[in-house]
Amino acid sequence: MINVMKRILSGAIYIALIVGAILLLDNSPVMYLLVFPLLIVLGIGEMVTMAKNDAAQSWLVNVIDMLGGVGLFVAFYMHYEGETMQSRALWLLPVAFYVIIRCIVQLYRPQQNALHSLERSFFSLGYVALPVSLLNCIMSITAPRLLLGMFIFIWLYDTGAYCVGMLLGRHRLFERISPKKSWEGVIGGVAACIAGAYATHYWFDEFFQVPELATWVGLSVVVAVFATFGDLVESLIKRSVGVKDSGSILPGHGGILDRIDSLLQVAPAVLIYLLLIVPNIH
Repeated sequence: MINVMKRILSGAIYIALIVGAILLLDNSPVMYLLVFPLLIVLGIGEMVTMAKNDAAQSWLVNVIDMLGGVGLFVAFYMHYEGETMQSRALWLLPVAFYVIIRCIVQLYRPQQNALHSLERSFFSLGYVALPVSLLNCIMSITAPRLLLGMFIFIWLYDTGAYCVGMLLGRHRLFERISPKKSWEGVIGGVAACIAGAYATHYWFDEFFQVPELATWVGLSVVVAVFATFGDLVESLIKRSVGVKDSGSILPGHGGILDRIDSLLQVAPAVLIYLLLIVPNIH
């Protein structure tokens, strides 16, 4: 019972931070610019910790990678919030500084395989920081509240997949990578997302300000499909380094990557969906 309560409490705090950061965007970006960069820092930190079984990076490289991830997020935010071409062009600076500094630092670490070390750094940014940074792109072409809708669908999928999988799961989805995940769980997650899409349209249309039901249903399906892939990809990474959880910062859930694994595939997929499938939304 204590573990269940810890799981509920830590999950509630995580959800409250995400919801608050998005809803307060209309008045101030401060919480938004604190919460999501923090997710990047913690996520990259967990990538570093998981990879220690292979070869430890120096603390300086770890800090540079974390700052590079935050810089990438800020860069995307600056690009879409800039009022002039010059101010928008400034978004390139954090990325440029990171690439230069990270490569130069590697020159002074002769004891490490340079290619291997750089691969780990750039993969951490590409896997963790880039998808989170794409939230700025999604926000720029829609109302911030649709971004909140995307997160709600992720949480509905996770809840539906977990509950149905626990109760009815018999047929393994991808046993080589994740023995516990089942097709029944995936179906339960998809059903929860689609039900959420209908509920959002009929009961909360005025709040979210996205009038088309088809847009919500399409978004829910995209979220469900790529949340599944996100979960599997993170499981593959954890299996490759021999760990069960990415970390322990969220009692009952594991690490930050265990919470945002779906998001890391969903965010790029939703951006593609909004740009190519629903062009009238922007």
